[in-house]
Amino acid sequence: MPESVAVCCPACGREHQYAAPSYPCACGAPVTPPLDHHGTPTAVVHRAWAEEWVTVPCAACGRRGQWPYPELGCPCGTVVRIPVAGARSEPGGAEPPASPSRRRRVFQPVTIRTARDAVTAAALYLRWLGYRDIRRADQRPPSGIGLAARGLLAQVDPTVRPAAVRDVECLWLTAMTESAGCAYFSLAGFSPDARARADALGVPLFVLDLTGTPQPVNSHADALDAAAD
Repeated sequence: MPESVAVCCPACGREHQYAAPSYPCACGAPVTPPLDHHGTPTAVVHRAWAEEWVTVPCAACGRRGQWPYPELGCPCGTVVRIPVAGARSEPGGAEPPASPSRRRRVFQPVTIRTARDAVTAAALYLRWLGYRDIRRADQRPPSGIGLAARGLLAQVDPTVRPAAVRDVECLWLTAMTESAGCAYFSLAGFSPDARARADALGVPLFVLDLTGTPQPVNSHADALDAAAD
């Protein structure tokens, strides 16, 4: 379990315990941004692409990957950015972070007609991203189907109801207890509150279109997709 730090909201002064999410390196090992215990949390007022990413080396293979800067959402409405030890933000510009130079084959989707097809589409996409040993998750999520791979938990919601805040939070909490990253796939999309909460928690969100191709809907999903290029 990643270590947690006490974080004081700069807007309201409320104190939180925060543990940074882990992300899967291309080698399969989880990568967790090292939090700076002596740094000062800051409120996110304006979004800039260059400030959204931090470079973190993998302890297992040494690969330097770009991952979303750790943030948490305070109940007062403030998004708080957590300082990272030895952080190096990515250079400016509107381009996404660079990825290891290797070409992936073209993703081959499966048409979604049933709930089983939705789960299959998500599993194929995760395999295309480089995850192996994909299986049903040990813990059943409150809604949808859970998938697990080394270093990652995924939830697939094939219902016609947009995923809610509670769905995102439950996935994130389950992933944290297993020191894993997470991703959410929904056929009907996400409520605005769910998207905001996922952005604050660092949860990648994907919408499954009927062709079976997952479409990233937040920057965390973009980063997960780009990291496997």
